[in-house]
Amino acid sequence: MSVDNAQSEPAPAATAKTGALHRLRRVGDHGLRIATVAAIVAVALIAMGFFRFTDTISELKATGIPSEVDAIVVLTGGYQRIDQALALLEEGVGERLLISGVNPSTSSAALRRATGTKLATFDCCVDIGYEALDTIGNANETAGWIRQRNYDRILVVTNNYHMPRSLLELSQASPDVTFLAYPVTHTDLKTETWLSDPIALRTLFMEYAKYSLARLRYWSGAKPGSGLRADAAGREPISARLE
Repeated sequence: MSVDNAQSEPAPAATAKTGALHRLRRVGDHGLRIATVAAIVAVALIAMGFFRFTDTISELKATGIPSEVDAIVVLTGGYQRIDQALALLEEGVGERLLISGVNPSTSSAALRRATGTKLATFDCCVDIGYEALDTIGNANETAGWIRQRNYDRILVVTNNYHMPRSLLELSQASPDVTFLAYPVTHTDLKTETWLSDPIALRTLFMEYAKYSLARLRYWSGAKPGSGLRADAAGREPISARLE
């Protein structure tokens, strides 16, 4: 064997190594392009879904009151919701009102003072639910209340952005009951001013994400928790009541 031949033998191995590195780079670049395109498509789909969601809730209007409503349920999250529900009850809409998801530290007397509602209205026709921890809990607490009283048509009072998810959860918990929307509106989504409001944007996007996850959960057949304090504490649930 000559010296020249001995020195030239490693060359094929080095060439093979360089070729492998080039192939890895090509695969990596291709994968990066695919990931980039997938991310762009995902962002576009999320944006489209978000604006479709805002368009849907912008069309929700509390215009006419159905004449045949058995009762009203209001999902807590602000006194404006409760004020509106109590006003409807005093106008003769429905025979009873359930305020679902009240903090256990809030008494009926405190609610009366905060809303300025007549004592007679509370004494006669208002039930207070202390069990719900979230929207799923609202739906399950409402379902128990509906079964106790054999209601068929319920007017739902909550914020417009919260209404799609509320109706979804309520319908899942009480599939044989008709739920009618009475949205409370804080922000006019018909104008574009909300796009420059970071609080409104964050609230709407968070609600869109929760609504999307709720739809995905039911589509997949996953069973959510009850959302009730009783289950969290390992005790029997307490029926909605007047205190």
